Amino acid sequence: MRKTIFGILILLFISCNQQSDMEFSLTGKTNGIENGTMIYLDNADSQNIDLIDSTTVENNNFVFNTKLTNSPIQVALWTDDEHYRFIWLENNKMTFDASKSNFENAKVKGSDIENLAQSLRKELENLTEENQRKREIEFIKTHPNSIVSAEILSTYSTTFGQKETKELFDLFSEQNKKSKYGKIIETYIKLNVEPKIGERFVDFEMIDQNGELQKLSDLKGKIIFLDFWASWCAPCRKENPNLVKTYNKFKSKGFEIFAVSLDENKENWLNAIKKDNLNWYHVNDLKGNGNKASLTYGVEGIPDSFLIDKNGIIVARDLRGEKLNEKLTELLK
Repeated sequence: MRKTIFGILILLFISCNQQSDMEFSLTGKTNGIENGTMIYLDNADSQNIDLIDSTTVENNNFVFNTKLTNSPIQVALWTDDEHYRFIWLENNKMTFDASKSNFENAKVKGSDIENLAQSLRKELENLTEENQRKREIEFIKTHPNSIVSAEILSTYSTTFGQKETKELFDLFSEQNKKSKYGKIIETYIKLNVEPKIGERFVDFEMIDQNGELQKLSDLKGKIIFLDFWASWCAPCRKENPNLVKTYNKFKSKGFEIFAVSLDENKENWLNAIKKDNLNWYHVNDLKGNGNKASLTYGVEGIPDSFLIDKNGIIVARDLRGEKLNEKLTELLK
């Protein structure tokens, strides 16, 4: 009996130690950062600030003992004075050492995923954009079970195109396919049509800011400016005053705007609509880069737009400012 109890205690001790080993912590060293400086952990998959935790730097040291809701998770580690670094966190004891380097090139230990991602980042630094994409495709093929591959493919699926994206996705493990990145990729493969200039628009419906369904085809007979934007997109916000002027000039002549937001935060979306005086149709499924309409239309980055004539044919893409005004004048003669 005593041996049984002793055996149970040993198992409990081992179990506790294993659980302790799996708890996340990040112990960091910096250089040249003032005492009291705030340092933040921010969810890197969110376009808005999605704070996970924060702490202060004291004597160029900091510690996070954060309970991760998901593991692994990609985060941005940053300070108000523009120190910045993307890191993959796992439920391990991790270290961050920037005592002999700049913040961005700190040595991070405790995560095999971060080591793999950082090795790839270094390879990409001196490559052209075209060669970066080629190298990332090679990486995905040789690391189909890595969450890093799933994150890359979800980011560049519209760049790689539906055919190549599906071929790469088919290499993934079931775990990778079921990850949040995998679900975005799978949705893209299913929905993507990417209509070209001269082809008919692809219809869809989505919830507006009042919680009501709006369908693109409900505007048939009008010239439609299908606009992809977000509150966090600086070029989009900069262009909005010009778009307001265009709308006010042509709306009485049969022109309408159907704006699809890639915001994940509803409050930020609604505030931007109000602040920029955007008095046209607005829809959003609050899925960010996984927005179904953007995946359907193959939107790689925003702002992006499709101009649809009265017959439902796409006649231009990504027109802005005076070029948009000229095209509308031509169509509305």
